[in-house]
Amino acid sequence: MNEHGDAVLSTAHDGNHAGNAAAAPAGEARNPLLAALGDRVRNLRAQRGLTRKAVAISAGVSERHLANLEYGIGNASILVLQQVAGALHCSLAELVGDVTTSSPEWLLIRELLENRSETDLRRVRLALGELLGTASVDPARHRRIALVGLRGAGKSTLGQMLADDLELPFVELSREIEKLAGCSVREIHDLYGTSAYRRYERRALEETIQIYSEVVIATPGGIVSDPATFNELLAHCTTVWLQAAPEEHMGRVAAQGDTRPMAASKEAMEDLRRILNGRAAFYSKADLSVDTSGKTLAQSFQALRAAARQSIGIGA
Repeated sequence: MNEHGDAVLSTAHDGNHAGNAAAAPAGEARNPLLAALGDRVRNLRAQRGLTRKAVAISAGVSERHLANLEYGIGNASILVLQQVAGALHCSLAELVGDVTTSSPEWLLIRELLENRSETDLRRVRLALGELLGTASVDPARHRRIALVGLRGAGKSTLGQMLADDLELPFVELSREIEKLAGCSVREIHDLYGTSAYRRYERRALEETIQIYSEVVIATPGGIVSDPATFNELLAHCTTVWLQAAPEEHMGRVAAQGDTRPMAASKEAMEDLRRILNGRAAFYSKADLSVDTSGKTLAQSFQALRAAARQSIGIGA
C-alpha cells in the first residue's frame, strides 16, 4: 500500500506544527465574510492535499499569515489573496467564492443549475460531454479498472491482487509518474512544484490508457484534485473507490513503517478528516465503492473481487 505520490498523510507531518499558529480570540465573533473565506482556503488546500507550509511557501507569505487567513481573523489584501489562489491552483474568483461570474451565459447556466441534486448535476455533466463532443465512447472502459482513494486505502496491495486474479497487467500510476520525470514524486514536488507534478500525472494516465486496453490501475490519492485528469480517468476506466475510516488510513500507513503522520496525532487526525471530507464528494463519482473498514485483507479483496467481476461481466 506504499504510495509516495499521495501528499495526504504527509500533510499531518509537514504542516501541523503551525496548526496552532493562530486562533480566533476567545469570545470574539469572527467576521462572516472572513470566516467564509478562511473556510474556502482550508477546503481548497485539503482537496489538493497541500500542507499549510507548502501553500505559504508557494504563495510567498508567512505561515502565520496564512493561518490567520484560514481562521478568518486575517484581513488579507487582494494581492495576498491572488498569491494564495496561485498557490492553490485556482482562480481568485473561486477563492472568494464564485467562478460563474465571467459572462452572462455563465450566470444563466448557473441559474439553471442552482439547487439541483448531485444526481441531476451528474446527468447534466454527461449530457454536456456528449453535446460538446468531449464524452468518450471507449469500448475498453469496462476492462480498465482504476482504484481511487486516500493513501492507506489498500490500492497498491489490493490492486495487485485483483490484477493477478483477473490475469491483467497492474500499473501503479505513481511509478509511471516517476519514470516520466526521472526522479521521485517527492523530488518532483520539491524541485518543480505541484503544477509540474499534475502535468506528469495527467501524462502518465494518458499513456497508460493508450497502452493498455485491459489493466488494473492504482491511482495517487490526489488524482481527484485536477478536474481534467479526473474526467479522463472517469471516461476511460471503471473506477472503484476504496474507502476506509480515517483511523484505519493512519494505522495502515504506520504499519508500513511510516510513523511520521502520527507525529501530532490529534491534529493529524483532524487534518486527515478534513482532507477526506474535501475529497469524498469527488471519490463518490467512482462507478463502484468498496468499504474496507474493519475488514481483513482477505475480506477486503473478496469484496473488491466480487464488485469488479460483476462490473466487467465475469462470473464470481
